[in-house]
Amino acid sequence: MHKYLMAGFLITLSALQFWACLSAENSFTRVAPGIWRGVLELEKFSIPVRDKDTVIILYDQFKENELPFNFEIKYLDDERFYVEIINGAERIRLDSIQYGRDRTRARDTMNIHFPEYQSYIHVEIRGGVMQGEWVVTTKDDYRIPFYAYSGKDYRFTPLTLTPEANLTGDWATLFGTETDAPEKAIGEFKQTGNRLEGTFRTETGDYRFLEGTVQGRKFWLSCFDGAHAYLFNGSIRGDSLQGEFRSGKHFRTLWTAWRDPNFQLKNADSLTGLKNNENISFRFKTPEGRELTFPSKDFEEKIKIFTVAGTWCPNCRDEQVFLTEYLKEHPETAADLAIVSFSFERHKDPRLANAHILAYKKKMGIPFDIVYAGKADKNDASKVFPAIDNIMAFPTMIILDKENRVRRIHTGFDGPATSRYAGFKKEFSSLIESLRQ
Repeated sequence: MHKYLMAGFLITLSALQFWACLSAENSFTRVAPGIWRGVLELEKFSIPVRDKDTVIILYDQFKENELPFNFEIKYLDDERFYVEIINGAERIRLDSIQYGRDRTRARDTMNIHFPEYQSYIHVEIRGGVMQGEWVVTTKDDYRIPFYAYSGKDYRFTPLTLTPEANLTGDWATLFGTETDAPEKAIGEFKQTGNRLEGTFRTETGDYRFLEGTVQGRKFWLSCFDGAHAYLFNGSIRGDSLQGEFRSGKHFRTLWTAWRDPNFQLKNADSLTGLKNNENISFRFKTPEGRELTFPSKDFEEKIKIFTVAGTWCPNCRDEQVFLTEYLKEHPETAADLAIVSFSFERHKDPRLANAHILAYKKKMGIPFDIVYAGKADKNDASKVFPAIDNIMAFPTMIILDKENRVRRIHTGFDGPATSRYAGFKKEFSSLIESLRQ
């Protein structure tokens, strides 16, 4: 019994020291400024006790099946602040914040919204502690418990156990090794000491900015951006890696990786083709109420870029940002382009889908048309584009020349977290310039 009392004493003492530090060093009117460590509890944790004299103390370390990430509270003045989500080199600024007071519980409350993805984090706040949940409004009862502590700048653990290997470089990867049809991927890692960053490229997109740690022969990576919650764990087994991947609370699979300089993914321009003797055509109404028809005079003498996308999809968002920036950086080319994004949404009500698309377009500063094309389903996308054979990914980019001939169908998108992003930008610019001639 005395072991339990000692454990409780140590935890209480540490908490008192933390609260004292927080009160003395910070003056703020609402939530504590600075770095926080947030955690999504993919599974509720319980400590197995083998006998009454054994107790496990987890202090400043992570628990299995918990997805950690960091964020920073930044004040604009005494009252206004924003939240910045941190994933490796990526910073996601969140300005849509509701702050209030639950008088029945005598606690401050806060909703942090991800308007592009229609999700939010709801928390109660007591000093340097948040407790609540992450809610995805477009899924039925999709909630994951969440908590956060102020002043903790590590992601998984502050431990610095000597790594068994340096994982920097490319790794041939198979996801779903427990299935009959594993998916090919390439892990791109950069390791500095215990710190690990990188991503996985697949034939239909990438896993965006991952950040984590290597401790001994074990390593972990995570990403949270308001749309996806990714957690990877793995073990170093000689020249190979073995681990588990979790996406939110609904999906988990096994994976393995190894060094192989000859391992390649299929070319993104070869995965989806055009059916024989069929032409692309469509008729939609924009959320603003304007008729959009192809072929029509609106598209004559233009290079056409049609994207199959969804506002719920971070890879699609990366592609939308790329196209928006391209138009800004090439104003002389913009007049020759007609871009339309076909958004396949999770909303069951088209009115809600169109309202969200308008808000998404405004927040993102997107200068081209986005139309609601149907529900978030690849079969629905194929129905909208019956001339295209096998639309297999969100996003998919279809490029037509001025004579309405399909010149490129690009499946997926290697975004800014990957080594292929710079090369894609150059290839895209070169193709567009050649079609302008």
